[in-house]
Amino acid sequence: MEYRKFDDKIIARIDKGEEILEQVKNIALKENIKLANINALGAVGEFTVGVFKTGEKKYYANEFKGDFEIVSLTGTINTMNGEFYSHLHMSAGDIEGKVFGGHLNKAIVSATCEMIIYVINGEVDRYKDEDIGLNLFKF
Repeated sequence: MEYRKFDDKIIARIDKGEEILEQVKNIALKENIKLANINALGAVGEFTVGVFKTGEKKYYANEFKGDFEIVSLTGTINTMNGEFYSHLHMSAGDIEGKVFGGHLNKAIVSATCEMIIYVINGEVDRYKDEDIGLNLFKF
């Protein structure tokens, strides 16, 4: 992975074999990012995304392997209890154009991932909302 910072934006290239969430965390910790928005595209060979069932307050994961293009990867970097926290969603399409997506748990790059991180000057922490079952923004 390599990246370059331009004012409040970071342009990153995540390379073949690297895991996207790990690289996002590496950048955030190195650059001391407390709040940011992420957009990306690229290609992955395997990924795991989840869907939250609100009635059960539980995530269900789906794993995919093969050739996939990232159609959309978006989310946030912020903090929970003052520590790094990220919340990303990804959709990826296969060779037939079928798209699968959800809450990103893992994604291994198969060719490249081009990412833009828009750093926001501020902090928004998270807290666990027991009623909903998710970690929500805390203002």
